[in-house]
Amino acid sequence: MILHKTNFLMRALYPDFIWRKGRQEKNIYLTFDDGPIPEITEFVLHTLAQYNAKATFFCIGDNIRKHPDIFQKVINAGHSIGNHTFNHLRGWKTDKETYLANVKQCDAEIGSKIGHSTQRKRLFRPPHGRIKRSQAKVLLPEYDIIMWDVLTADYDAGLSPDRVLAKALQYTENGSIVLFHDSIKANKNMSFALPRFLEYFSEREFSFQSI
Repeated sequence: MILHKTNFLMRALYPDFIWRKGRQEKNIYLTFDDGPIPEITEFVLHTLAQYNAKATFFCIGDNIRKHPDIFQKVINAGHSIGNHTFNHLRGWKTDKETYLANVKQCDAEIGSKIGHSTQRKRLFRPPHGRIKRSQAKVLLPEYDIIMWDVLTADYDAGLSPDRVLAKALQYTENGSIVLFHDSIKANKNMSFALPRFLEYFSEREFSFQSI
């Protein structure tokens, strides 16, 4: 069963992670995992630009290495960048040392392209949302671990594009961190849902912000 809306229990179990932002303003925080990917990430960038929307891209280091030109387009468009490990590792199935080294490898790839800000923590999202407490404990002093309030499940081939959109619209509210994917696997559902999602909330005077 897919939990499209993150429940209180999950937030309570991991209170040091960021699941959503302030609820007072009509802001939505769109996030995209697993890129950069040619054509797909470019579609996302073009669609966001149509609505003057900013987002946060949690990038796989190896994809940055393979597609530096696409990564640069994300940077040039003024979006935020987060670390999604170098090889999309599952934290629950990876020993701490290997996992942390893979995070640092991705960090080095990002840093070689854009440098690192000293003004705030860097952003990290564990692939599949799976991370051991021992891994998180090491990362938290340096990174904000960004999870999500709304999971679109656009990657699920068993869901129709209409259902992905409907669930995203149903559960998004002020301050929601919404998870889409700029990946080959998710492209069919994402490319249908994203522009309609943006149109729906733009008409209701929401603003789309990066983290």
